[in-house]
Amino acid sequence: MLEDVRLRGAFLRDVRLIGAELHNVEITGDIQNVSINGVDIGPLIEAELDRRDPDRVKVRPSDPDGFRAAWDLLEQRWDETVTKARALPPDLLHESVDGEWSFIETLRHLAFATDAWIRRAILGDPTPWHPLDLPWDEMDDTPGIPRDRAARPSLDEALALRTDRMATVRQYVDQLTDEQLAADTTPLTGAAGWPRPISYPVRECLHIVLNEEYMHRLYAERDLAVLAEN
Repeated sequence: MLEDVRLRGAFLRDVRLIGAELHNVEITGDIQNVSINGVDIGPLIEAELDRRDPDRVKVRPSDPDGFRAAWDLLEQRWDETVTKARALPPDLLHESVDGEWSFIETLRHLAFATDAWIRRAILGDPTPWHPLDLPWDEMDDTPGIPRDRAARPSLDEALALRTDRMATVRQYVDQLTDEQLAADTTPLTGAAGWPRPISYPVRECLHIVLNEEYMHRLYAERDLAVLAEN
């Protein structure tokens, strides 16, 4: 029996629950090939999320113009979210809601995502890290990669880093070609760190960044709404 349990960063694969009873269960995450009573719920969830936000399909682009349009959308939406954050007392932007990252920590994590998948994986910088970069909590401590959870930069300090990293993505997608999108990254031979020093499809790296940007803005909007009520 599992009751009053919270799983964070859980990885479940090849799991079968037989005769299970699921009551008052909330699941957030990547849902693939999950069947309940014989029904694959993944496509149903995706269709419902797309219905709720028709622009969501834009962050699953397939060509260079689509990636540029996706980044346009994310820039616009993040501008709106930052405006909401600025309306709150600065101390609240360091507050966690229900154990999740604070708004400032979210900005720091997105800088890390850009450094990992754009500056390191695609652009080939083996050590692109900024001291304020924040990996995901379950990541093992990795030499050379910062993870200072005690840092409390101001919103302007976090946004300075964020703006710089967003400009990196903007510059790359603005010049993106079909050939680049179809290519693989060059392995960083001997460059330990994250992501692993192997080759990745450029398309996959870009999709990871778009998904991080889209999902973490949703989480930030959710938590800012809670903070605004307090």
